[in-house]
Amino acid sequence: MHKIQINGFAQGTTYHITYYAEDSSIHQLQVDSILNSLDSSLSIYKPYSVISQFNASASGCNIDKHLKAVVKKSLDTYEQTNGLFDITVLPLVQAWGFGNKKNVDDPDSAVIQSLLPCISSKLLVLESNFLRKLKPCVQIDVNGIAQGYSVDVLSDFFEANGIRNYMIEVGGEIRVKGKKYPENTAMKIGIEAPQSDFDKEHFQKVISLDSGAITTSGSYGKYHESGGKKVSHIINPKTGYSSQNELISVTVFAKDAITADAYDNALMLMGLTQAIKFVDGRKDMRAYFIYEIGGAIRDTVSANFKDFNSPLRH
Repeated sequence: MHKIQINGFAQGTTYHITYYAEDSSIHQLQVDSILNSLDSSLSIYKPYSVISQFNASASGCNIDKHLKAVVKKSLDTYEQTNGLFDITVLPLVQAWGFGNKKNVDDPDSAVIQSLLPCISSKLLVLESNFLRKLKPCVQIDVNGIAQGYSVDVLSDFFEANGIRNYMIEVGGEIRVKGKKYPENTAMKIGIEAPQSDFDKEHFQKVISLDSGAITTSGSYGKYHESGGKKVSHIINPKTGYSSQNELISVTVFAKDAITADAYDNALMLMGLTQAIKFVDGRKDMRAYFIYEIGGAIRDTVSANFKDFNSPLRH
């Protein structure tokens, strides 16, 4: 059993894959091809992508299997989180300078109020392979879920090729299966401490995992300063403003990366107390929270996190 590594660039970030097999049956060209096909569907930065065609349309368009899978999961997550996860947030994301169009100035309250009528997943209707928008101003951004989905697609590809021991990471979103060799031990995953550069000294917590997915959403990575305040890339679709609460990061553990990735941003928006209550009411995820209170950085976990090695249920 050999250790084989593939590293590259995709989706505006890096990816790192480690797998264990008798020979290197999967190569970087195959991985890059899969990620490029996902970009052609899901990237708002590609003018030819399926999502860009939808955003440019007046009433919607036919979509491919990738965007359909992501939209279905997104609409379900929208319902589960009472609208806190909402892919129609793109106009707000762009207004705050985090999308594919950069703004010099932050939006004022009048601009925010003018955009809010366009923000609601209730304005999306999925009819077989056609995604309809009920207002022409509706535009979607699946960046909050696309990398998790991409990790799952790669995981399915590795499984289909008989690989049973692997770790796949795209832009910090991770899925693992099996063990590492020759040690025959579970994979170890480090949860980044705020303001670290993935230095081993700056992992807040290290856990062992032999199956499942881990994703993290944090307010410390992508932000800009405005009027002396940090404006996070995590925008509340209900208010139009960025997340402002005690949470610094939320790390979600689930069976698949699309689930973990879909919920980490919504939990950030909930704030610590509500987020813990939400996760404690679920059997399909666990969460680890880093937060700031009184100038001190602390951490806590959902109740089921303590039984980390017991299996998750759907």
